[in-house]
Amino acid sequence: MTLEELYSKMGGNFAHAKQIMKMDKLIDKYIRRLKDSNFDERMAIAAETMDSTGLFESAHAMKGVCANLGLDELADAAEEITEEFRPGNARKLTDEEAGAKVAAALEKYRYSLACIKEYESAL
Repeated sequence: MTLEELYSKMGGNFAHAKQIMKMDKLIDKYIRRLKDSNFDERMAIAAETMDSTGLFESAHAMKGVCANLGLDELADAAEEITEEFRPGNARKLTDEEAGAKVAAALEKYRYSLACIKEYESAL
């Protein structure tokens, strides 16, 4: 599996990642580091009690990293949560609706991690 194939499988934008990082070697380095992050753990723990600060911080971090890596679908999912829980914003979703958004983002994140592991095993 190539980096481009990995991005395609994950719903990412390889051209965007290439524009930011310039070299495949850097993209490879940072895409592999995504699996070492704990976005899913932090977000899941915060979601248990609908901790708005924890949800904002974990989603915001996920959004930033994924946007820079060109992982558009994942960044978009994290952005929805970020904006829902951004300090000073009025909540628009019920806890159940927000929980569904969190679950969807976590599912996309975990799917991306599985794709990255598959990519690594093909090297």
